[in-house]
Amino acid sequence: MTIIKNPEELQAIYGDVSEASVAKVVPGLTPAYRLMIESSPFVALATVGPEGLDCSPRGDAQAVVRIENDRTLALPDWRGNNRIDSLLNIVRDPRVALMFLIPGSNSVMRVNGQAVVSVDPALLESFEMDGRHPRSVAVVTIDEVYFQCARAVMRADLWNPDRRVAAGDLPTPGEMLKEAKAGFDQETYDREWPERAAKTMW
Repeated sequence: MTIIKNPEELQAIYGDVSEASVAKVVPGLTPAYRLMIESSPFVALATVGPEGLDCSPRGDAQAVVRIENDRTLALPDWRGNNRIDSLLNIVRDPRVALMFLIPGSNSVMRVNGQAVVSVDPALLESFEMDGRHPRSVAVVTIDEVYFQCARAVMRADLWNPDRRVAAGDLPTPGEMLKEAKAGFDQETYDREWPERAAKTMW
């Protein structure tokens, strides 16, 4: 196996960056970038901490983040598994990266920046959903924002309904848990999960 060991070797293989790849990177939201992010109900949040890296999916019924201003995003932390890996990382290392997906669009929005975890009561209350509030909000200060080349989503044909994998062709959450932990009650978990999820969405 031939391994690349330094930036110069890698750049020799890939060559120069195109003008568009550089020009698209800006320190704050343009009107077009704002519209793209406001249209995204899903973001992957990448963080880093002493134990290593984490990438966590975040989704919402509408826009997954609220734009506070051209340099600030607010990401509510809705119900999950309580591992809080992302939040633990942020309170120790503020660096974050976000990748927004917009259903039907081949363009992906990316944000790199710094985050803090806020539990300000007024901020939490402002995200009320079905009478519930997030327990915290990650407030992200944008360092740079840009759109990603569409080729990855195009190659994956991500939004093509004919490419969807049937649920019956995949392992259930209970099956995966049973493989991870011998003796886990797969049947009960899978039977109770849909109702539990519906009651604890927010």
